[in-house]
This record gives sequence, C-alpha cells and structure tokens, in this order.
Amino acid sequence: MQTYVIYLRVSTAEQGKSGLGLDAQRRDLDLFLSNYAGEPFTILGEFQDVQSGKDSDRPELCKALDLCRSTGAELLVAKLDRLSRKVSFIAALMDDPKVKLRVAAMPNADKFQLHIYAALAEQEREFISLRTKAALAEAKAKGRKLGGLRDKTGERNKAIQRDALAFAQKVQPIALPLRDAGASLSTIAEALDKAGVATARGGRWTPMQVKRVLDRLALVPLSTGPNDPSEGLHI
Repeated sequence: MQTYVIYLRVSTAEQGKSGLGLDAQRRDLDLFLSNYAGEPFTILGEFQDVQSGKDSDRPELCKALDLCRSTGAELLVAKLDRLSRKVSFIAALMDDPKVKLRVAAMPNADKFQLHIYAALAEQEREFISLRTKAALAEAKAKGRKLGGLRDKTGERNKAIQRDALAFAQKVQPIALPLRDAGASLSTIAEALDKAGVATARGGRWTPMQVKRVLDRLALVPLSTGPNDPSEGLHI
C-alpha cells in the first residue's frame, strides 16, 4: 500500500488562521490523491508550519521528515515552494536516501526535474523582487497612493472565507453526527455523496475535503435554533 505524509506551509499567522493559502494547497493535494496516487493509499500524518519558506529549521517539517524516514512513506507537498524556497535545502533533501518527495502540482516530475525547477524558481523570485521594488519606487515618485489593491484583495479573501464557512455549516447536520459517532473521514465522504450533497465546487467528496469542513466548524460555535444556516439543506 502506498503511504504518504502530507506537509503544508503558510508564511504568516494570518494565512494560517483564515485558511487562505492552506485551502489552495489542500485543493492541489486532493487533485493529486484523486488522480495520481493510485489505489490503495493511506495518509500517515499531516503537518503544518506557519513560517517562512526561507527558514530551514521548521518543527513540523522536522516531524514530517522523521515520520517519512521511519516508515518509508513519501513526503507529499502541494507545490515545491511550500517545502522550501532555498535550492540548497531542496537539493540536500533529495540526496537523503530515506526521503522520497512528491509534488502534487508536478505529479510526474523526478528528482532531476524538481531540482531544475527549484533553481529556476529561485532565480524568478529574485527577479520579481527587483521588479516589484522598482515599480513601487516609480509609483511613489509619481505620487501614487499605494496599498489600495492589497485592501481589495483582503476584502475578497474575507468574502471567500465567509462563503466557505457558510457551506461548512450547511453540511453540519450530516457531518457532525457521523463524526461524533466515530465515523472515519472516508465514511463521512461516502455518506455525503450518497445523500446527494455535492462539494462547494459541485463534485464528489474526498476525506481531505471532509476534514477541511470539520476544521472550519471547529472554529465557530455550532449553529442551532431558528436561524440555523443548515435549514433549507435538502438531502
């Protein structure tokens, strides 16, 4: 049986609290597991850091790597830069005979291709940084107000998060009783599919999507009473 250890990373505490960034990574991981992982497979653990990709000393990454080394599981990340933004770190990891790396966004890439991609991505980030600094300096020199686009992006991200929470609360009447009864994530996913409840994107459920919904519900008080947003869910 194929085994995986999942690792996720966001750079800021705000991204970690809101789920922004994590949602995109889990979406890519879902796509990989549904289309490239093969059957059967199992996930031995999931680890998450809120830390810069430039830092090599990340506690949750260390735990993930230790689990991979002790079990022979593959380390699965959504994108290569979630693992690290340093070519030297990635190269050293690829030289470790006890660590096998899989990148969801590049499901068929081998070690050589991943190494080349990491080097090119590092060069691109350096150039983008220089270009951004030059553009900001030019805008400031022309008297333009900076920060407006960031404000709009923040409002859009908040709206996305509100919609995600509202959907999770609609699924609550099925997911929570099954979870409390000890049902596995796979069992809950099957129950939602059988009940005709599609995911937010209109597809079938995966265990990771169920976990994401349960994690969102854990962040807020359970909805009860006449204003329960789960009212109107027809299953």
